[in-house]
Amino acid sequence: MKLTYSHRFVQIKTPLILVGFLLFCLCLSSVSLGQEIEKVETERPKDPKPETDYSLLPKNPKKATILSAILPGAGQVYNGKSWKVPLIYGGLITDIYFINFNNRRYQIFKQALSDFDDDLPTDFPSLNRDGLVRNVNYWRKNRDLCYLLLVGIYALNLIDANVDAHLSGFDVSDDIALKFEPHYERFSSNNTSVGLSVKLNF
Repeated sequence: MKLTYSHRFVQIKTPLILVGFLLFCLCLSSVSLGQEIEKVETERPKDPKPETDYSLLPKNPKKATILSAILPGAGQVYNGKSWKVPLIYGGLITDIYFINFNNRRYQIFKQALSDFDDDLPTDFPSLNRDGLVRNVNYWRKNRDLCYLLLVGIYALNLIDANVDAHLSGFDVSDDIALKFEPHYERFSSNNTSVGLSVKLNF
């Protein structure tokens, strides 16, 4: 009776021990596998950032930008767009003219305001102090805006040179054409289709 009881006890306990042992081995293997994967990921060299290869372009954007930074319009000449140079210098000269014009007006009204405060006769006897202050602020604001416009023209000169150099590798062939032609198609002796066809040649 005791022997039978102990035999059943062994039969019940043995599978539980085996299952526990298998689970323990599985946990160890999963932990070691995770550590190996982490180690491989940390040892894997990171791909360097691809550098832009300008050698494939007919014109170097970096060189064009530097040339335009040193001398406005030089990058456009380098890119073969010399017709843009008069536009750039026309904008620069016009803006410089308005800078000088607004600055002269600002200085005149500033001096008039200073004379008014010193009880001296001014060139604008019809203006009181508030009128003189408004004119001083107006012409100073216009002059400062012209300075900002000058910086904008210079920046556009750099951007234009850079973009033109990037687009120098963009091939626009003369063979590309879009044509509209009449289209006739006969399905049978009594059935003919007439239409318009669009042809793109490249």
